[in-house]
Amino acid sequence: MKHNRIISVASIAGLAALFLMLTFTSPTEIGPFGVLLFFTTVYIVSFGVVTLIFQSFMRLAFKKESFRGKDYLYSAVLAFGPIMLLMARSFGAINLWTTGLICIFIFLAEFLVAKRA
Repeated sequence: MKHNRIISVASIAGLAALFLMLTFTSPTEIGPFGVLLFFTTVYIVSFGVVTLIFQSFMRLAFKKESFRGKDYLYSAVLAFGPIMLLMARSFGAINLWTTGLICIFIFLAEFLVAKRA
């Protein structure tokens, strides 16, 4: 239960930081460190959203109240998907081929978590 609060607070703080960053700055004036901070906060927010969705799914579908450490690893890998899509969009290379490769990468990473953890 303690982990859920930490993830929720971090996601809300990341969402606030994203809002401030998108409101008051532009990519040219924020610099490389700001771009890194932007992608980090997007990952934190997407991790919180994926964890919330995954926990809700586990409660409804499997009637599980506890969330194991392995489930957090699944959420962490799945939360990296929007980051990869955003990076592909920033390069201007978003198409069906790129989306398929990102899905394959996420599937392989989830498979690795299932086998190793």
